[in-house]
This record gives sequence, C-alpha cells and structure tokens, in this order.
Amino acid sequence: MKFLFDSDTWQEIYGSIRKNKVRTVITIIGVLWGIFLLVVLLGASRGMENNFKKIFGNFATNSVFIWTQSTDTPFKGFQKGRRFLPTLTDVKILKKEFKEIKLLAPRSQTNGQIVKGFKSGSFQVSGDYPVLDQVQKKNLIYGRFLNENDILSKAKVVVIAEDIYKQLFEKNEKPIGQYIKINSINYKVIGVYKESTSINFDGECAYIPFTTYQQVYNMGDKIHWMMITANEGVDIKQMEKDILLTLKSLHKVHPDDKRAFGSVNLGVEIAKFTGFLTGMQFLTWFVGIATLIAGVFAIGNILLITVKERTKEIGIRRALGATPKSIRQQIVLESVFLTTIAGMLGIILGALVLFLIDAAFGQGPDATLINPTVNIPIILIAFTTLVILGTLIGLIPAHMATVIKPIEALREE
Repeated sequence: MKFLFDSDTWQEIYGSIRKNKVRTVITIIGVLWGIFLLVVLLGASRGMENNFKKIFGNFATNSVFIWTQSTDTPFKGFQKGRRFLPTLTDVKILKKEFKEIKLLAPRSQTNGQIVKGFKSGSFQVSGDYPVLDQVQKKNLIYGRFLNENDILSKAKVVVIAEDIYKQLFEKNEKPIGQYIKINSINYKVIGVYKESTSINFDGECAYIPFTTYQQVYNMGDKIHWMMITANEGVDIKQMEKDILLTLKSLHKVHPDDKRAFGSVNLGVEIAKFTGFLTGMQFLTWFVGIATLIAGVFAIGNILLITVKERTKEIGIRRALGATPKSIRQQIVLESVFLTTIAGMLGIILGALVLFLIDAAFGQGPDATLINPTVNIPIILIAFTTLVILGTLIGLIPAHMATVIKPIEALREE
C-alpha cells in the first residue's frame, strides 16, 4: 500500500491527466453522467411511489367498490333497462358465501342541507357502519367515529368533515356535543375528521349511522353501494367476478349483462401502477448501469491511448529498474482515481437535482414527486460497483504496459 502514499506516483498520475485534459474531462463526464442518471431516475421513481402511497394511503388497497346501474339484456321476464338497488340481504349472503372477504361496508348516500343557526350549506350525507373506518381510515381531529351502539340505537349523531365544521362553526368553537340540522332533523356532532389528501370518494361528507339513515330516508332493506376488502393473498380480480356473478343471480340479471352492475377494483388499478413503477425502476437501473459501463470503458480507452503515448517513458522506467508491478499499480490507481472523482461528482450533482425537484414538484397538496430520494445503501452499492469496474478496466492498459520490453520501448518514436 506504500505506492498510495508515494508522492512520485501521484505526480505521474497528475502529469498524465494534465497532458490529456480534454480526453480526461470527456471521460469523467461519461462516468459522471451514468451515476448522475441513476441517482436522479431512482429518486424520481421513489417520488412517484411516495405520491402513489399518499393517494391510496387511507384505503385498504385490495378493495372492490360495487353499485347497480340498469340492465342491458332482458332476462326471466324482466325488460331491458330495469333499475334496482342492492340490499342488506345481498350483504349477508356475500359474507356467508365468500370466505375471502375481510371487510364489507354497505353504504347509502344522498345530498343534504346542513344548517347551524344562520349558517348553512349543501353537503353529502352518508349512512354508514363503523367498519367504514377500517376500509377508509378517518383522520379525526375532534371526537370519535360511529360505533356499534350508534347503529343499534339508531342514534341521531353525525361525524362531519373539517370543511363543514369551518363553514358552520365559529373559529376555535368546540363542535362536540353541539347540534346541527340535516334536512330539518337535529343531529348531535360526535366527531370531526380531516379530509385526506389521498383518493376520496365522499368529498365533504357528514356520516350518520346506517340504521338512522334507513329510518330517516325510508330505505328499508336497500343500500346504494358497497365497499369490499379481501383477505391478504386473495385474487381480487377473480373475487370481483365471482361476487358480480352471485349478485346477478340474486337479482335475476343475465350472467353476460355488462351494464347492470358497476364496479371499481382498486386492487387491479393499483397492480397496474405498481407494475409501471417496477418497470420504471428496472429501466432506471438498466439505463444507469449501461451508462456507467460505457463511461468506465471510456476510461479504459483513454488509458490505453495514454500507455501507447508513454511507451518510451515506460521503457526508460523499466530500464532504470521499475518493476512491472509498480507500473501496473500506477495505471490501475489512475483508473480508480478517475472513476472515484467522476462517481463523487455524479452523486453530488444528482443529489442537487433531486433537491431542486423536491422544491419544485414535491411541496404542497398538489405535489407529484414527494420526497424524491435514494437510499444511502443503494448509493454506496452503485459507487462501489463503479470503483470495482474502474479497477478491472484499468487492468487492461496496465497489462499492456507491463508486457512492453524495455529495449523495444526505447526504440519507439
């Protein structure tokens, strides 16, 4: 290891780089560009992944949402265009027949005029069971969400969105225990939730117990739609098909009717996006590593040219007693030095660009690339790989230098 601290070795490396300034700069840029691309693309990919998690963060991602529309095929005496609603009986049957179902939340919704004192507004009113809080977690800032006692007692209680609270209540006014009117009926406020920045099907909503909604709006056994979450490892796409087929059978709908039921399979949609992210990460690694290798080969080429130009000098050194090992070490060290400098510059520039991307696109509620960063272990692996490649590629010109015979080198013009 003495040669690492030998001033003559570093002077020779400096002299070699100085003689080939343009080629050296181009070579460094080639390697720098490779690791720079790798850092920026991996960081951007992470930013997209974080944004994706933010969008779907409050939802059980293996969920299916199902509602009814109108039939497009006559069946068993029913005409085309028949409209109907799912029922609580459907919910019970699905829970019994499908062991794959983890959570099932029947839901009913309408628009309502909400009033407090002289303030009012039109908002969505939703009749729900407590299970909704497990399918789509509510970030409560005051009070609590609906519970089983509210359902059993058909309590006239409500959980409201923060925007409803701000519109109806005075600033810093305590909402819990106060009453508001929804379509002329008094409800006691038991909770206020902060609307999520993630995907939201309800918007600014007031949640009341499902049984209360049934009674107030005379819904009977009917519901408007349902949210279903599957157990881990379940084929969510196949479960959706099986559930729709069962519902068609229960409501005497033709098995091939494509319009009678509407559905959104969140699991399938998420799988598409995660597949895109995986493909992007693979492409990022491929492009980054390919560019790195190209840059490292460029270093090998410039060192080969350098060895060719220094043939006479190497011959003189050999004639004066320099060993093949010392010459080999110098050339390999020059290769490692160039790749190390290029790698460090690439990482620094990549980090700077990611900082600028975060400042431009990663802040605020409409952020598209959230916290675009790269894990330090990945950076260290990429950098170590770069140095190893630089060492290996340096062995080629080093070998070429050591096979030159002193007498032939001295004759070289």
